[in-house]
Amino acid sequence: MSLPLRPRESCRWDCVSLGEVMLRLDPGDGRVHTTRTFQVWEGGGEYNVARGLTRCFGLNTAVVTALADNPVGRLVEDLMFQGGVQQRVTWVKYDGVGRTVRNGLNFTERGFGVRAALGCSDRGHTAIAQLAPGVVDWDEIFGRLGSRWLHTGGIFCALSETTPLVAEEAMAAARKHGTLISYDLNYRDSLWKSIGGQTRAREVNRRLAPYIDVMLGNEEDFSAALGFQIEGVDEHLSALDPAKFRQMIETAVAAYPNFKVVATTLRNATTATLNDWGAIAWMDGAFYTAPNRERLEIWDRVGGGDSFASGLIYGLLTGKGPQYAVECGAAHGALAMTTPGDTSMATLAEVERVMKGGTARVSR
Repeated sequence: MSLPLRPRESCRWDCVSLGEVMLRLDPGDGRVHTTRTFQVWEGGGEYNVARGLTRCFGLNTAVVTALADNPVGRLVEDLMFQGGVQQRVTWVKYDGVGRTVRNGLNFTERGFGVRAALGCSDRGHTAIAQLAPGVVDWDEIFGRLGSRWLHTGGIFCALSETTPLVAEEAMAAARKHGTLISYDLNYRDSLWKSIGGQTRAREVNRRLAPYIDVMLGNEEDFSAALGFQIEGVDEHLSALDPAKFRQMIETAVAAYPNFKVVATTLRNATTATLNDWGAIAWMDGAFYTAPNRERLEIWDRVGGGDSFASGLIYGLLTGKGPQYAVECGAAHGALAMTTPGDTSMATLAEVERVMKGGTARVSR
């Protein structure tokens, strides 16, 4: 069974993402607490998916977000322009010092060997966290203009009391207009712990789950963010035991029969720079797996899951089938982790070469 997608010719966009876009400050080979210089990138869990769909896969995408109108916000805007993602930005007047509104910053070390990757977010009181229902004209986006797909996730919904309401408003409009909805649970304890922790995360995600067609998340996400307790699944589960993931997915689909696709990456981190990496997806009662890449060399793991999501969505949007989709997502995620920054620098030709088992020989 194929997914009930809107015709491409009737929609301005293939995918619209809803979420925060932050300025990532990267110390390169150094560490946040000792560096004297940073390289900047734009990034955000939901935005990264739209950017991958545009820059790697050539689809038309947009991001719905909000930014404080100051030079930092305009820098994020310029980086998004370079990423090729069209923007539906709510600009919020800046008070001069950030007492009432600001833009999010994310300081990120990529890690190496026994030193794990490290993130330090500075994103309180951001413009997107203050977004409320009634601000965005969703009927214009999904109705008059049209999008085949909406993507959002648990990071956006953890930003404030109002962001889950905005997500629900967007999902209701998307469903009304026949737009498919994907959601990455992306549970982050650091985001939820001051606003109710796992209890609040489960309340939010269980309320949104009935809207969702394509659910993404790993074993921790399904346990912490939706409350599924699967025997034998814990934080030490390795990528070499996909049977437990199958059990988790079957449990989720039984609880939410509206899920048309459920997918997850399979990661086992030996060190920060050597990971086993694979993926599995469920669709129409069948499971599809990507080849497990043992001891995959990692340059920067941040955004690997987002790039998996964009590759998966590309395969589904273009009707290439679930097997292609899960393999495309896994290959794209693997390539994205070979370059710095949150976002993908891969090309479709590179993704398909990796899918076919291509090696890293010099291309001339």
